[in-house]
Amino acid sequence: MSGHIALARLLSSNSQWASDVESAEPGFFKESAKGQTPKILWFGCADSRVPESVVTGARPGDIFVHRNIANQFHPHDDSAASVLTYAVNHVGVEHVIVVGHTECGGAAACMAAAKNIGTGPVVTDPSLPADASLNKFLVPMTTLAASLNLGSLPPSEASIKLVEENVKVQVANICKSPIIQAAWKNGKSPKGKDVYVHGWVYDLGKGKLKDLGVSQGPGQ
Repeated sequence: MSGHIALARLLSSNSQWASDVESAEPGFFKESAKGQTPKILWFGCADSRVPESVVTGARPGDIFVHRNIANQFHPHDDSAASVLTYAVNHVGVEHVIVVGHTECGGAAACMAAAKNIGTGPVVTDPSLPADASLNKFLVPMTTLAASLNLGSLPPSEASIKLVEENVKVQVANICKSPIIQAAWKNGKSPKGKDVYVHGWVYDLGKGKLKDLGVSQGPGQ
């Protein structure tokens, strides 16, 4: 029953929100239905505490979004690659931002699993088979955690270090993707836009975004 109450609350809140928006800005939804022209593609974590539109004060239509566990962009992930392709080639975004966050459950799991990496398969969640989707998805981040020698740092610092390094790796992965490489080689995206890739981290304890200073773009 509690689940049904939660759903009813969402529907009620949506109805109130729609009424408030239409009252404050008549015709907003009709205009929104005509199309979208966001300048931003946000690659974020699925964590419920980092809703991109809320933490940036953005409006519907401002941000194109892909979220998954620990904000990963794997070169052979068709879902992430499809979002990047559509955003750059068809929507016309100008900025791709990878956004990690502090207190990340995925990062914590990978840090713990990194201590046990041996000669066998990398298993982040031991309650699941090695070939389970979650384990396969987190292999790169667990391997990254193992390479950083995080045991020499206090746990809180180690977690932040992994989160930041993971964002940097995903920025690099996106920059090496065929879609971004093509946009840079051709000078513009198919929509005639310069495309830049950035890495940020959201601090859950402060509500603030931090630019890691790893931005790359045409000619860089």
